[in-house]
Amino acid sequence: MLECFRQCLDSISSKGGDKLESLELAQTIVDVVEEHQAENIVILDLRSVSILADYFVICSSESSRQSRAVMEAVDENLGRMGKNPIGVEGTADAGWILMDYGDVVLHIFSPEKRAYYQLEEFWHQAPIVVKVQ
Repeated sequence: MLECFRQCLDSISSKGGDKLESLELAQTIVDVVEEHQAENIVILDLRSVSILADYFVICSSESSRQSRAVMEAVDENLGRMGKNPIGVEGTADAGWILMDYGDVVLHIFSPEKRAYYQLEEFWHQAPIVVKVQ
């Protein structure tokens, strides 16, 4: 699945896409959350449907401890790249965390909160760039 995404990334790069940096940031986030066993990872391309962000990365974690670990790993990895969140909302204990990196927003949900908020349904017009089960 990730190889397919990397081919898509190469295709956009060869076309001179001006939002490549945000797509690369989204991919980096996917790589980190996948390393920390987050599940049902999705990147939604919001560019044609919203001005809020270019991409949403949405994932689920099975426990508040795992959600904290995912959040800390993303913060640490992106921090080393000089990328710090504009804001962080929610808590692992609440079952949802939002990390806003400007063009890319990461949502970490417990399965229950993900089912409750249904972001994929709400943003159903946004194309899915990648989906990792």
